[in-house]
Amino acid sequence: MTENEEGHPIEVLLVEDDPGDVLMTKEAFAEHKVGNRLHVASDGVEALRFLRREGEHADAPQPHLILLDLNLPRKDGREVLEEVKKDDTLSHIPIVVLTTSEAEEDILRSYRLHANAYVAKPVDFDQFIQVVQQIDDFFVTVVRLPRG
Repeated sequence: MTENEEGHPIEVLLVEDDPGDVLMTKEAFAEHKVGNRLHVASDGVEALRFLRREGEHADAPQPHLILLDLNLPRKDGREVLEEVKKDDTLSHIPIVVLTTSEAEEDILRSYRLHANAYVAKPVDFDQFIQVVQQIDDFFVTVVRLPRG
């Protein structure tokens, strides 16, 4: 099980509206034997409520890492990224943009909004699994995450 320095599992928030991509991400974590706790928000409004511990998310843990799709209903990923990075209580959380867009303008805008990484989702299942596992390896095993 992957744990932080206090011995607690790493909390990961996946912000994704595509049920297939949610399932593939869960499978990637399971196949990689990752003990992280994966929480899912299906749109930008829900993601911000989770992060701010509002409503039904009052007891939500603060994630150590956010995997964020750009193309979301109600509030898109760009808006979520901007709001999180402007919020002093959330801005320290690393955000990996994990999206289908390979548009240079999306990449540039994401980094200007202080994304920590930008990854284009592969369409191939095995490649998708590998990418999610590499993200986990890097952000959970290699780098030191801020304490929640």
